[in-house]
Amino acid sequence: MCDAGAVSDAQFVLTLSCPDKQGIVHAVSSYLFMTGCNIVDSQQFGDQDTGLFFMRVHFSVESTGYAAEGADKLRASFTAIGDSFRMDWQIHPADQRMRVLIMVSKFGHCLNDLLFRSSTNALPVEIAAVVSNHRDFEELSGSYGVPFHHLPVTRDTKAEAEAALLAVVEDSGTELVVLARYMQVISDDLCKRLPGRIINIHHSFLPSFKGAKPYHQAHARGVKLIGATAHYVTADLDEGPIIEQEVERVSHGVTPEQLVGIGRDVECQALARAVKWHSEHRVLINGTRTVVFS
Repeated sequence: MCDAGAVSDAQFVLTLSCPDKQGIVHAVSSYLFMTGCNIVDSQQFGDQDTGLFFMRVHFSVESTGYAAEGADKLRASFTAIGDSFRMDWQIHPADQRMRVLIMVSKFGHCLNDLLFRSSTNALPVEIAAVVSNHRDFEELSGSYGVPFHHLPVTRDTKAEAEAALLAVVEDSGTELVVLARYMQVISDDLCKRLPGRIINIHHSFLPSFKGAKPYHQAHARGVKLIGATAHYVTADLDEGPIIEQEVERVSHGVTPEQLVGIGRDVECQALARAVKWHSEHRVLINGTRTVVFS
């Protein structure tokens, strides 16, 4: 295993999940050794409940042949190992910025936060587009040089709007869709078209305090914790595998408006971390849960 400061320029991330059995780590490390790779960082987890094994390996390539041909050659040579252990696996260039599409409605705090973090390289993604059912943040998106797409949605036009969204996803090369307070329910069909590729953020009061003004409802009940949850979107509304959660303690003296402000802050923090970890290939789905490697 090598020091992170000594790695070569060509770096990759291997992620995998498979039925747990002896020999997985040996097979992976032996493959990397035989192909002239050095391990920069390796993390693994065996889930005793599901019997599944998860692994993330960040490695560098010293062989000029592999460095020149990149991930495609590595994927081709790893296929036999993946098949032998029935792995669900991927190899990605470590320095490749994931292309992200952000969807928003009328609350722009998470959108603004993600745009800023991306522009300052605090978030290793490229914002490919912003899509909204309103025009409120068209100017904000333009100030960052990000294409803005206005796709209004009604009950009668929902199917057409989602078809237009998928066209934007394909045309922009989007790899991840982020619902940054997008206040429309995603259809089951769209969830199936983009499995594991849509992240949502919402307050963590659910299933309590549903509907309008949840923070005002929470204030009326005297809550002492404000939270936010970032999760993958599935057909089960707001019940997809959780990636990250953030909480903040509050006292009896805060006003409903102050609760809203605190809620916005924790939503931004939880969503930014979830997007960062996903873009760095640190999140693996484990049924209704996730494995998140630090």
